Amino acid sequence: MSSELEYLSHRVAAGRLTRRDFLGRAAALGVAATVANSMLANAVMAAEPVKGGTLKAGLQGGESTNVLDPALNLSQVNFNFGKCWGELLVELKPDGSLEQRIAESIESAPDAKTWTMKIRKDIEFHNGKTVTPDDVVATIERHSDKKSKSAALGILQGIDTMKVNGDEVVVTLKDANADFPYLMADYHLVIQPNGGKDDPNAGISAGPYKVTANEPGVRYGGEKFKNYWQGDKLGHAAQVEIVVINDATARTAALQSGQVQMINRVEPKIVDLVKRIAGVTIRNVAGKGFYPFNMFCDTAPFDSNDLRMALKLAMDRDELLEKILRGYGSVGNDFPINESYPLFTALEQRKFDPEKAAEYYKKSGHSGSILLRTSDVAFPGAVDAAALYQQSCAKAGIKIEIKREPGDGYWSQVWNKKPFSESYWGGRATQDQMYSTAYVSSADWNDTRWKRPEFDKMVIAARGELDQEKRKKMYADMGMMMRDEGGLIVPFFNQYIDATGKNVEGWVNNPSQEMCNGYALALCWVAA
Repeated sequence: MSSELEYLSHRVAAGRLTRRDFLGRAAALGVAATVANSMLANAVMAAEPVKGGTLKAGLQGGESTNVLDPALNLSQVNFNFGKCWGELLVELKPDGSLEQRIAESIESAPDAKTWTMKIRKDIEFHNGKTVTPDDVVATIERHSDKKSKSAALGILQGIDTMKVNGDEVVVTLKDANADFPYLMADYHLVIQPNGGKDDPNAGISAGPYKVTANEPGVRYGGEKFKNYWQGDKLGHAAQVEIVVINDATARTAALQSGQVQMINRVEPKIVDLVKRIAGVTIRNVAGKGFYPFNMFCDTAPFDSNDLRMALKLAMDRDELLEKILRGYGSVGNDFPINESYPLFTALEQRKFDPEKAAEYYKKSGHSGSILLRTSDVAFPGAVDAAALYQQSCAKAGIKIEIKREPGDGYWSQVWNKKPFSESYWGGRATQDQMYSTAYVSSADWNDTRWKRPEFDKMVIAARGELDQEKRKKMYADMGMMMRDEGGLIVPFFNQYIDATGKNVEGWVNNPSQEMCNGYALALCWVAA
């Protein structure tokens, strides 16, 4: 009874239940009004952010090769730490809309080709300098330069010109793009002094925390930036720390013992066990993330679409969803879009068909084993998923050889480097952004090496189509082309499963990415 009332009192504090309803439920449970009011007062007090102290996270996704340069941000630790010290022009809210950050407003001309971004005044960088429109232009210039190897390169190639006009940045696009403001929410586009051209690894921006520790693959730290432009809206703890814990068992143990207050990537197979740990709360939310098997379409034997189709048909997605994600996700269909995206169209679901897979495999002319690389850091259950896939492929006469790679270096030496490997994607704000980041021919993060000029033209055309029904049909056609010809095998879309320790408050589920879209350390506090 007390646990139920405690739950209800927190709902009142969060604005999800009225005080009258709470007292009515308490009375129905036989609880005196004085006791109920006391519980409610405690819950409301706990809902007020507690300032000071240190908030610590134990996270998977850190390597000794990591750098602070936002352009090269490719794993979870740098993503989450980047949200502590970095600031963007705009950010995604939990409902998918945009929150204005450094950009006070972003307005378009009627043709959706000219966009004007008004830059807030008096926002301060960690080094004491004021953020200017010139810093914004320099940031976008650096990330759109192919020499930068920025993961945001693909989404910025539509920019024709940029200029500063007083406190505004005017961007002219080569073609219309109704989604342009959403592109600016890409987590790589951290605004830095002079765009980071002088020192991209300095870790200087305008976020709620200043960098105090940067030990790649080990730990990262930050202290509250006293001149943070949003004041106490973000950054309740005086200090934040991220400890790299790539081993799932060690992460869970660190949370249970209180060494850290939050962790990412709880493995689905142990969720029920973690729920039993006193004071621990599972934080799971469905979104746009997916765990793919990537094939390089320009590398033998994956340059044969017959072989690619054989490998797609040889995957038992239902078995993988049940045994790997334990229901914390949904079946994928070999293209990177699901119902979380606007303008989504469901396509005929691809099913496990070993007989047809065998036909395509024979047609491809390939013989011998196919090497699949995996690692514990690819995604929770990745090694087990590879083994199950090996078994389902065997039913089609396809021999899969599995190579288990070490976690340290997987994202720098295996992903986007080797022709067949497991990976993860967190998704993007819009379909255009997802396709532009990873599947247009020129994208630096084209991790399937699928390069189709016809597809590139479809992306550009859909980007500028303002009729939403026509645009929806274009995206459906793009999804079908990738599903049937691309190098992407998507067994499932995952839920983000994180966990917090005793008395951690302030968590806000955000389907955009894990850990409150990376802001967990800035949003949360430990209640007294």
